[in-house]
Formats: sequence, C-alpha cells, structure tokens
Amino acid sequence: MPDDVAPYQVFAVKYAERQAVRGEHFLGGDPHHDVSMPMDYFVWAVTGPAGTWVVDTGFGTVDAERRHRTLLRTAADGLALIGVDAGTVDDVIITHLHYDHVGGFDQFPRARFHVQDREVAFATGRHMTDPSQQHAFTATHIADFVIAVHGGRVVFHDGDAELAPGLSVHHLGGHTDGLQVVRVATEQGWLVLASDATHYYENIEQRRPFPIAFDVDTMVAGFARVEQLASGPDMYIPGHDPEVLERYDPVNHDLEGIAARLA
Repeated sequence: MPDDVAPYQVFAVKYAERQAVRGEHFLGGDPHHDVSMPMDYFVWAVTGPAGTWVVDTGFGTVDAERRHRTLLRTAADGLALIGVDAGTVDDVIITHLHYDHVGGFDQFPRARFHVQDREVAFATGRHMTDPSQQHAFTATHIADFVIAVHGGRVVFHDGDAELAPGLSVHHLGGHTDGLQVVRVATEQGWLVLASDATHYYENIEQRRPFPIAFDVDTMVAGFARVEQLASGPDMYIPGHDPEVLERYDPVNHDLEGIAARLA
C-alpha cells in the first residue's frame, strides 16, 4: 500500500442467510455433498478519507420469499447498526447485478451506482435468453436499474478504475461477465472485497469454482487475480462465507454474528 494513502476502515454486514449443503457450492459437486454448508449474504461498508462507500445492496422480501431465503434485516437496517445511513450514502459499488447484490438499491435514494459496462450489457443482452444465466437475475431489478441509468445515477467503468485514492474496482468476470471486485487501502494493507469472485474461502483456496458461472476459465483465473490484488491470504473477503464472521472481530459485542470489522 502506498505510504501517502490514508487508510480506510471496512465492515461486513450480514443481512440474510440460507441453509445449504456442500454439493451446491462446488462445480461438479462434492464428495460430502449432503453435509451442511450454510450461505450468508452480506453488504459491505468502506469508510475513510473519501467518505462512506457501500458495496452492494442486498435483496428484499419479494426475492426472499420467491427464492426461499431468510431475510434477517434489510441492507439499510444492517448498515444502520454500524452507523451508516443508507439515505445519505452518495456512492454504492455494485459488484454485479445478481438479485442478492442489487435487489436493495432503492434503499439508497441519493446514491450513484458504480458498475462495469460489461455487466449492464450482460444483464440486458442476449445471454438473458438462456435460463442457466438468467435465473440469478431478477428482471424487475434490471429494469429499475436501467431507469436509474436514464436518470443519470449510474457511473460506468470499463475495466479497472480508481474511484478515490486507495479505493479501486477491478473487472474479473467469470461468475458474471462484468463482475468486479473492490480493492481498499487499510492499515493492514490492501484488502479485496472479492464478492462472488469466490463465494467461500474454499473456492479460492482449493481452486474449486462455484457452479454459477458465465465462464469457468475466467472464474479460475480470477482466483489468482484476487490473490495478486490482496496483500496476503488473510486480506481477501469471499462473498457468502459464514466464516468471515468467525475470522474477524465483531464491530461490538451486540453485533456478534451480524457485523464484523474487516480492517
């Protein structure tokens, strides 16, 4: 991390969960396919010299009921627990447009949304005629996002981009065509919010891709890119692993199992 960059603090906030088994999380299944492996759903907050940035927006009750997820709190309610008011956030980074990452964007009424060119093209183009690619998107979210584009509230990025000193996005693809990760300068070094570049620590550590993939080879190449962008193996954060809340300290005692300070 450059010496002249002021460090940020980074937080993970759990807003939902679902029960799952190991065979659901690895391409080709798993020898212990019926062993429990729950999935957590997070949004993230980055606070520091460039203000407060939120990463992803979660989903709401309609998606929770339709997809049989347990919604514990809205993204806005979860962020409020760590002192972030969604109503005043100016910038939200959307890692990709799957329902669980963009489904709560109406909770950020004044924000600009940072997204990759390729992700919007992917979510509105010919690949959405393929049920295997379409199923993790919610069409109404995409339609509302396009309205936000026309309203001047979306900032497009074509590949890697610095958003502020010590804060950048990096296009990886793989899981979706326009998936991006977020790199943050912290006191401990470069932290990477990997989102669904790796759903679990095991995906990246064992080079075992998650089954939902636009391009498997690109997803595997993305594992190495995440490692290259992070300052060490303890400095990248998977998108859905309950272990995140075990590896990192809670923001305070009352938020154990809900919100962790990552840096």
